[in-house]
Amino acid sequence: MSSSQENHEMTRDSLEKLLNKTAGLFNKYNYHEGIDEALKLIEASKEFGSDYHHYHAHNFLGFAYTELDDTIRAKKNYEYALDFAQKTENDTLILWAYNNLGNIYSENPKTVDRGIEMYKKVIQLAGETDMQRESLAPKINIAWTYLDQKKPYSAFPYLEESVTILKDTEDNYVRSQLYMLLGRYHRATAKPDSAEVYLVEAFSLAEQDSLYLPASEIAKEYAELLFEEGRYEDAYLHLAKHNEFNDLLFEKEKLEQVEAANARFDVSEYQKNLELAKKEQIFQEQIISKSNEKVMVMVISSFVLMLILLILNKINQDRKRLIYELRTRNRQLQEAKENAERLSLLKTRFFSTVSHELRTPLYGVVGITSLLLEEKGLEKHHNDLKSLKFSADYLLALINDVLQMNKMESNLVSLEDINFNLEELMLSIVNSFEFTRLQNHNKIHLEIDDKIPSTMKGDPVRLSQILMNLVGNAMKFTERGDIYITARWREFKESKAKVYFEVKDNGIGIPENKQNVIFEEFSQLKSDNYNYQGTGLGLPIVKKLLELFGSQIHLVSEEGKGSVFSFEILFDKASSQNIETFSPDLLPEPSPGNKTVLIVDDNRINQVVTQRILEKKSFSCEVAASGEEAIEKIKNNTYNLVLMDVNMPGISGLEATRRIREFDKTVPVVALTAVEIEEIRNKIFTAGMNDIIVKPYDVQQFYQIVFRNLHVDKINELQP
Repeated sequence: MSSSQENHEMTRDSLEKLLNKTAGLFNKYNYHEGIDEALKLIEASKEFGSDYHHYHAHNFLGFAYTELDDTIRAKKNYEYALDFAQKTENDTLILWAYNNLGNIYSENPKTVDRGIEMYKKVIQLAGETDMQRESLAPKINIAWTYLDQKKPYSAFPYLEESVTILKDTEDNYVRSQLYMLLGRYHRATAKPDSAEVYLVEAFSLAEQDSLYLPASEIAKEYAELLFEEGRYEDAYLHLAKHNEFNDLLFEKEKLEQVEAANARFDVSEYQKNLELAKKEQIFQEQIISKSNEKVMVMVISSFVLMLILLILNKINQDRKRLIYELRTRNRQLQEAKENAERLSLLKTRFFSTVSHELRTPLYGVVGITSLLLEEKGLEKHHNDLKSLKFSADYLLALINDVLQMNKMESNLVSLEDINFNLEELMLSIVNSFEFTRLQNHNKIHLEIDDKIPSTMKGDPVRLSQILMNLVGNAMKFTERGDIYITARWREFKESKAKVYFEVKDNGIGIPENKQNVIFEEFSQLKSDNYNYQGTGLGLPIVKKLLELFGSQIHLVSEEGKGSVFSFEILFDKASSQNIETFSPDLLPEPSPGNKTVLIVDDNRINQVVTQRILEKKSFSCEVAASGEEAIEKIKNNTYNLVLMDVNMPGISGLEATRRIREFDKTVPVVALTAVEIEEIRNKIFTAGMNDIIVKPYDVQQFYQIVFRNLHVDKINELQP
């Protein structure tokens, strides 16, 4: 044996010893020392240029970080492992690398489709290389993922193929997991008898081989099936077995079972096929050695060919380096994107919480101010109270602007499609600016084209937000002037009507060099003047809302002469069904003591405000400070209406309503919430509530919703 061959063998022996030592530490779940040895193996692999050992080192690290719930580092190391596996051209290593990445991606709901792609890549490669046994793990993992996503019919073909591959192989661990998944499939497709057959067999296999984690999972699944079938005694027994196996999982001598199960199939398959991969690597190295001898013969015989090969090799190395750098940059970009999405989600949750916490005290301010405005004894303070209410309404508008912009940036805003009366909507907008109009000594001129249908179909809330922002903007920058609000019919196109809207003022106008800037967030015109202060969000919100309508804002303005904002929206033709409107002035007011309302709110100020407003209309009121107290009162008394706060300590208003509906299906329950209505609407109606009042509310709107639901209650009383 030559000296170079001896050195090569010594190098290989030292790498093998380091690889075996690292594998031994991970087999004993000694992750701290195992990670250190894996890092040493990486350095040694770099020194000796062994892609094969480089792969195993990163694969060990990926497995360790997966078990330690550090998915970011795990994914990074599995990707490195895939790169080195591809360099070795070792099919087995490549299959393992894709399967491990599939496990990482499938655990994250945002990347589950990417995980399934990885699994399918393994299946494809296994078929191309005639290694069907290697496709078992990814097929089971795909089926598992689809079942977790509540897609049993997508999972079933992979379960069938897995059964075919497994056949008569003695592998109770894999077979027990496969039978459990088949049981889950039959349970999900309403075949309880078939589900029970598979779950019983799966549990028997797991119990037979003392596979505690699979046995625990199967026992729990079987207990849930028995409970659905009404076999409560058997369900209790299997739930007890589930708890028994869970206890065994924490015993020191059973640690290997826990760790093996947590890694799903990849570690089990890795241990079974490690020797096979080593033999394949040795065989490939022998082939490479023979190829090198042939290359040497060719180099000796042709110096020109050698130069060509060297040049091609250099080009190939440069290409690999560039590809590697590109993949690294792509991974960094993906990590940055995921981090940005996480921060965006945190910001959305923060704004939602702030919304509730700010609106709750505003509810007390607006409510008490509205009540004081109706007190005849406080007429000399009437203007002060109107100013106070205006300030509270203005603060609420600022809060809503910030929250609206945040929701639109997070793509959480969508359009509704309901019938509405355009004339009533625009009159309501004009009336809402009465205080500001008087304060700035302005005149508002409203013009609505007679050709516009009285009822159209679209999103009145978003249209109202657009017009409120434009009118508010015109009102703010105009003093002792005129504001023109116009709606003109453009054309009918099939079942749609196009309407042109215009808001015109003769205020200070907008300089030409500022006309694009004002539609950017937080930009303000003449920010040095206190009279024009604001958030700078009104016009950006208008622009984004119009994009939802498929429209755009147009601006014509001259400094010192005023501005004209205009846009067009295409509405659907309204259905023949009329819009139902309820007004407290149109419905008979209840006589004292005739109507009883239960107010459920944990905030004392909110209780007082709501009670005072209701007593103005001669309602009898009772108060409950918690969901539990409300349930007991409704069980023991009769109420015509329940006003239920959504967010309360203990059980929430939603949970309290669900429990109330178990014994009382008819009493109207109206939600009181300071949360954005779009965020909670579905939850409210699913819980069994009849309507929603958003805090802080307009008193007249409050009465309208109360009387509307009392009207529904009256209909329920008349029904047999």
